[in-house]
Amino acid sequence: MTPQPPAGEESLFDGDPAMLPVQDRRAVPASFRAAPDGFDRVPPQDGDAEQSVLGGLQLSKDAITEVVEILKGYEFYKPAHETIYTVIVDMYGNGEPVDPVTLGAELTKRGLISKVGGPAYLHTLVQCVPTAANTSYYAEIVRDKWKLRQVIEAGTAVTATGYAQDAAPAEAIEASAARLLALQATFDMGKDPAGWDAPMEDLVEAWEDDQAAGENPGLPMPWEDLQAMLCTVPGHLVIVAGRPGMGKSVALLDLMRHLAVVHGRPAAFVSLEMARRQIMNRLIAAEAEIPQQDIRKRSLTKEQWKKYDEVRGRITAAPLRLVVPPGGITVPQIRSALRRWQIEDRLPHALAIDYLQIVKPDGQGRGGNRTNEVDAIARNLKELALEFDLPVFAAAQLSRQTTGRDSKVPQLSDLRESGEIEQAADAVILLHREDYYEPASERAGEIDMIVAKNREGNTGIVTAGFRGRFSKIEAMGQGF
Repeated sequence: MTPQPPAGEESLFDGDPAMLPVQDRRAVPASFRAAPDGFDRVPPQDGDAEQSVLGGLQLSKDAITEVVEILKGYEFYKPAHETIYTVIVDMYGNGEPVDPVTLGAELTKRGLISKVGGPAYLHTLVQCVPTAANTSYYAEIVRDKWKLRQVIEAGTAVTATGYAQDAAPAEAIEASAARLLALQATFDMGKDPAGWDAPMEDLVEAWEDDQAAGENPGLPMPWEDLQAMLCTVPGHLVIVAGRPGMGKSVALLDLMRHLAVVHGRPAAFVSLEMARRQIMNRLIAAEAEIPQQDIRKRSLTKEQWKKYDEVRGRITAAPLRLVVPPGGITVPQIRSALRRWQIEDRLPHALAIDYLQIVKPDGQGRGGNRTNEVDAIARNLKELALEFDLPVFAAAQLSRQTTGRDSKVPQLSDLRESGEIEQAADAVILLHREDYYEPASERAGEIDMIVAKNREGNTGIVTAGFRGRFSKIEAMGQGF
């Protein structure tokens, strides 16, 4: 349908403006130019999220601490909201309390209260907040909408450059590319670009403070020798690799069980190949030292029930989450869950994923190339560890070539499908059991945890006891 001119405006054309030459189309009033189907002329923005941010900041001092790392103020779509946010940040920086009353007084003092909707609007903002605990999440929505507006602005500028008839093509391309690259660089800096210009004096003082804090034994592990060798800290990606049935799941569950049950520290175990019931069977078998077979058959003796009763309280009190995602999971879905836990102040001290090669690709490595998929998953897990400042442990499958050699001892090159796993990992532990291949071996019941890569320490072999019927790996000497 041909648009009609508004009352009082004279039509400059007769027909569809899209059919006019470009130079004539510029003369068409903006109100005449029909947008493509489904195109919304309103710039991306979320008024509810903006209101929730400002309301949450008036309810929680902690929310201010989090949000100032995400928003600078210019991300708000409504100028009044940017004004309110700027004043809140100023008050917080001066150590003043922030609530509707004090904020209203400060805005009045600055002569801005009428420009932001009056005192009543400040109370309205507070009433709009579903929960102050999610304020940082609302802030991320505001920031994302701002990013989209920046993309539109950059795209408009690029389009204008293309229409500039006096511009040389090479210059136009270079200017457009520079604009887009600058935009990408802005986004890539993230919410905390600290470190780009950090003076060495500050870095040295931070290092000295760390050293003065005392010995750092790393993440608690049930095997002291391995703990001392790895000294795993937040940000590390540790790969635990082995052939099927070698004990990867046992090792990862033992790590998370030890952290949560023994040390009372939050831990999460994500299983992509076992049902929650199977994990619980293994967990109780290991903690109570009841054979898995008896638990699976539901044939516990009176003595075994007594053992279970002794550990039940420890298990139920443990801050351990057993995650079994229906239909699999992608790294972005893991990131989303971690972000939610972070908002709720329930972020685990360590995350275990069983196992890496069956994490679903999220699109970065798709296209039929399995190696690219696994490469992307490995890199993204390392990014997760750094982003949320926690150690991530991931099981990985070794290739069949291990079984075809005379020596069955695994090597780094046996990591199946991807060299990127080795590259992304801070440490790689290869599991090996002689009795896996020779049941009558003199070393039956032993498992070698071969530290084949260790960015922050030595490599070597730690030998432990493999108690498969209890789904447990114990340090030598504990039960042997």
